[in-house]
Amino acid sequence: MDFAASLPRKIIHIDMDAFYASVEQRDDPSLRGKPLAVGGAGPRGVVAAASYEARVFGVRSAMPGGRARRLCPDLLFVPPRFDAYRAVSEQIHRIFARFTDIIQPLSLDEAYLDVTENRLGIASATYVAQELRRLIREETGLTASAGVSYNKLLAKLASDQNKPDGLCVVRPEEGEAFIAAMPVSRIHGIGPVTARRMATLGIETGTDLKKRDLTFLQKHFGKAATYYYGAARGIDDRPVRDRETRKSVSVEDTFATDLTDETALIHELAQVAERLCIRIDRAGAVGRTVTLKIKLADFRILTRSRTHPQPVHDRAQIFETGCALLRAELPLPLGARLLGLGLHNLAAEEETAEPDQLELAI
Repeated sequence: MDFAASLPRKIIHIDMDAFYASVEQRDDPSLRGKPLAVGGAGPRGVVAAASYEARVFGVRSAMPGGRARRLCPDLLFVPPRFDAYRAVSEQIHRIFARFTDIIQPLSLDEAYLDVTENRLGIASATYVAQELRRLIREETGLTASAGVSYNKLLAKLASDQNKPDGLCVVRPEEGEAFIAAMPVSRIHGIGPVTARRMATLGIETGTDLKKRDLTFLQKHFGKAATYYYGAARGIDDRPVRDRETRKSVSVEDTFATDLTDETALIHELAQVAERLCIRIDRAGAVGRTVTLKIKLADFRILTRSRTHPQPVHDRAQIFETGCALLRAELPLPLGARLLGLGLHNLAAEEETAEPDQLELAI
């Protein structure tokens, strides 16, 4: 049986173009056409978003502000206004809701929509995507890129294909060929570490990935092998979940050399904390448990968590909690090759408060 025929879904992935930076340029005409970074330029500052004018110079989100400034000396920095971004995101989601109830937000600026059976009875998902992009532009003054396909994997890859302000459609008969020429590093679900590992095994493109059988992939990638095997063939059975509950948000960083010095560790933790807070704000998440992850030189992993009685909002509180957890482990038995910080126990603000507790796990 043709797998495409068994998945008669019509999925759209909408991704706003340089969302934070575009909102700033829309609201302040003096910033238009200029290289712009939303975030901090100081020693601990991190780029939350970069305009396309800045990306030409190699400036990217999650990049330290100092490095971004070196790449683009004329780069303009503006502080993030997450309340403004949330307001625009809500406006965009109201546009989505005119077409379908099945919407899975990934962040403030991107979402999946299942339009197989949509409110307006439109047969063409491509036409729906065109209408979505038109309405977003008319009502917000911003541009969005869209990918249209028969599953989530291909829709997300397609939305990035013709950015900015682009549309890409991948039909069922085109799925495998679309994946075949793509670097595996672009395939959603294959991160930088996994991509490097695949490269050592001679897997650099979708074609290379498809040549490996399931047994080989299971040997090297464990449980993720089934997903990778399907992805190489344009298969992705995951549904669009309109009420998916997010349990955690986390960020981690691996160092070129193992770190033992407290000052260096705290400096790196500040960078990780800033990136975590950007991701928290982007996801619109709140949570009460801050978790520290330390991977030692011998690959042992230590995790330490502290649960606060109320949802954590303040960036300083997240960083200070992480510092307290880290300092409690110093001196480390070996150098640290990785630090991670996460916000867990995500919950609504009105939930019942629980007493502070310290959870220890190795």
